Amino acid sequence: MPLMASLAFVLALGSPARTPLVQPPAPVQPPQTQAPPADSNTPKVDQSKLDQTARYLLGPNDQVKITVFDETDLSNVYRVDSDGFITFPLINKVAAAGITPAELQERIKTMLSAGYIRNPQVRVEVEGYKSQSVIVSGEVRSPGKVPMTGTMTLVEALAAAGSPTSSASNEISVSRQKRNADGTPVNGNVVDIIRVNLKDLQLGTAGRDIVLQDGDLINVPKAQTIIVTGQVRNSGSIIWEPGMTVQQAIALAGGLTDRGSDRRIKADRILPNGKVTEVSLNLEDKVQPNDIIKVPQKIF
Repeated sequence: MPLMASLAFVLALGSPARTPLVQPPAPVQPPQTQAPPADSNTPKVDQSKLDQTARYLLGPNDQVKITVFDETDLSNVYRVDSDGFITFPLINKVAAAGITPAELQERIKTMLSAGYIRNPQVRVEVEGYKSQSVIVSGEVRSPGKVPMTGTMTLVEALAAAGSPTSSASNEISVSRQKRNADGTPVNGNVVDIIRVNLKDLQLGTAGRDIVLQDGDLINVPKAQTIIVTGQVRNSGSIIWEPGMTVQQAIALAGGLTDRGSDRRIKADRILPNGKVTEVSLNLEDKVQPNDIIKVPQKIF
């Protein structure tokens, strides 16, 4: 083809048409869906109750409520027998003593899933506390055995025993059987004694409350006293506290009368040999249990 003809042919065709730019469509957002409403037939978990029994160890005669969801024939209240077992449908005997409700829950779940129920959902709650208790003795309104209802603290046990009487000492003790790491008692019946100032405990200045263990013995002794006589406004018996001074004792007795003197104070004191002697005291001196403090009259 002649050169001019070829050029004319190309011009006639023109340049290739450009493809117009097309904006991509905006992504389609999936429709918002709301979570399906909770199944009204699903029992609600009482979290406070679960927290209370988290550290409780099951024992004989305890009653446990076992719920297997969607299995009404299995859900019931079961009692731990004297051997520490419960009898449960399908899996027969299940060891329950010495473990927590959560551990029993996992044990039953594992046993049911081994060929009986696919992916069982199990919940265990303590229905009746029968196996564990502490003993509160001494100056409380209702001394005796106090059942442990889940995790129990010292303050809760004292309240369950009617609380200390007005003659109770603030220095109380908790005697506890010393145990090995596996929970068995140490040979020789070794006992740990924990001493607690109840007033500090109630005021929150003694640190955390004491969590009790099965078999703990709580003793609330009678308070030691002193007697303040003579020229004070309210003579009589006063509860002795460690470190109490003569000045503090007089203040608890209502203070001096108008004729009372803060000098020449004497006390009848019992010596270690049982004899009574008279001692002279200053205001800053410490008094001892059973002292009879005598506040004299002013000399005009």
